[in-house]
Amino acid sequence: VQLQASGGGLVHPGGSLRLTCTASGRNFERSNLGWFRRPPGKEREFVAAVRWGGVDKYYSESVKGRFFISGDNAKNAVYLQMNNLRPDDTAIYYCAGGIAARSTADYWGQGTLVTVSS
Repeated sequence: VQLQASGGGLVHPGGSLRLTCTASGRNFERSNLGWFRRPPGKEREFVAAVRWGGVDKYYSESVKGRFFISGDNAKNAVYLQMNNLRPDDTAIYYCAGGIAARSTADYWGQGTLVTVSS
């Protein structure tokens, strides 16, 4: 199983970025795919997830209304559109598959760094 994350970078406060996660090696139907992040010096935290093949989406309170997750079944890809970014969104973002209880996952991709700074 491979989860390939991309799209991180440096952005000014108020800016936007879109992260992409491409999954391969397994059928993720009826499981949750999404993103966690680890801010500098802090614990890893749940960001967002989408039910593969369904419409259910889940967000942490800190990103709700600013971040939007979507999936493309044909491309086996999950996207995280991040708007109105703030300095406290700075973190390494990890794509994950088989997310459960917004705290664990069966599969992890490599991280992509998002830095929000003026």
